[in-house]
Amino acid sequence: MDRRIFVKNGALALLTMGLSPSFLRRTVFASELARAPKGKVLICLFQRGAADGLSMLVPFGEGRNYYEARPAIAIASAARTNGTAGALDLDGFFGLHPALAPLKPLWDRGMLAPIHAVGSPSATRSHFDAQDYMESGTPDDKGTTDGWLNRYLATQGTCEQCTPTPFRAVSMTPQTPRILQGNAAVVAMSSLDEFTVRAGGSQADRLEALYRTGSADLVHGAGNEMFDAVKMLRAANPQRYAPRNGAAYPTTQFGTRLRQIAQLIKADVGLEVAFADIGGWDTHVNQGASTGQLANRLDELAKGIAALTADLGDRMDDVVILTMSEFGRMVRQNGSGGTDHGHAGAMFVIGGQVHGGKVHGRWPGLVREQLYEGRDLALTTDFRSVFREVTTRHLGAQHPERLFPEFSAPGAVGLLG
Repeated sequence: MDRRIFVKNGALALLTMGLSPSFLRRTVFASELARAPKGKVLICLFQRGAADGLSMLVPFGEGRNYYEARPAIAIASAARTNGTAGALDLDGFFGLHPALAPLKPLWDRGMLAPIHAVGSPSATRSHFDAQDYMESGTPDDKGTTDGWLNRYLATQGTCEQCTPTPFRAVSMTPQTPRILQGNAAVVAMSSLDEFTVRAGGSQADRLEALYRTGSADLVHGAGNEMFDAVKMLRAANPQRYAPRNGAAYPTTQFGTRLRQIAQLIKADVGLEVAFADIGGWDTHVNQGASTGQLANRLDELAKGIAALTADLGDRMDDVVILTMSEFGRMVRQNGSGGTDHGHAGAMFVIGGQVHGGKVHGRWPGLVREQLYEGRDLALTTDFRSVFREVTTRHLGAQHPERLFPEFSAPGAVGLLG
């Protein structure tokens, strides 16, 4: 096992299987690391399962083209609620799903930039393939071995004077996601609480002996990075973290992971890229309208993002939050009160320096002849245009052609200056 693979996939297993106190005393608790310089941070949130963009970002201005296609699940416009919660009007044509109300203040402050009719040019309706293409950044190419975010990490840094830290890229997931797989080192963990050291056990004694005699490439190959990470996390003190500015994270796994991302940012451990995902978006049956299954998922997403932005406060000037989902849903509702796999969908870009207060992307319309394959929202913005703009204009990537090979961006989406 080489050093890179161990750092990426094995460090947490070694940390949590148990190390004896004398082993740690020489390495972990000897001294605290200096805080890393503050830099730009990108937080990617993947809505796995294909979120319904037509409910997230409601095109109530389409009138009957939208409402006749979805008689039971359409979101009413603000002017036609009939006693139910309607879309939160953004610009007279588009509105946020009412469950996304926690994001409306971000729109009002110019921090929320939605994009509609965005996604992958691939025609696949397979969750597995579509997620793979979005995370690899190479639609319809199954031969790509790394993810586009890892390619960024391998070729670029946001601070030329900064020394990369073990926490440069963190995925709050049990396994390294496809988007972060590659040559650059990445830490993957379900929570900061898992990134702790437990003492005792025969395995720990054997590891200590291997380390002491120098006969374990496994330990020595990643020892410095691993123990530096432990020292940094200890300084961050995850058990005593208190969110600021009244931030109230959802009491869910997703909410906990966002809270811990905020903690890592404010602890100045050198975090540059963070990733988390949230499932439950495959709403084939009983999707619901302003309330119901989809609304519950949107409520958790919105409350989590709103808490994260509030908690970070002024740090949001250096942070961009990017949401994504593998594809959208069919325009017409199905016979089970849900929606089937579609094509284009919606994304959100959030940050202190984004061009918010505007719905980005070209709206293709919902008249039948305007639909993709006569059934889905047509694609007008390739997801690579969004990712390319975020990495170049926010993170400062200088080699976008390496991140998205064989892709020529038609022009800036206009999300960032």
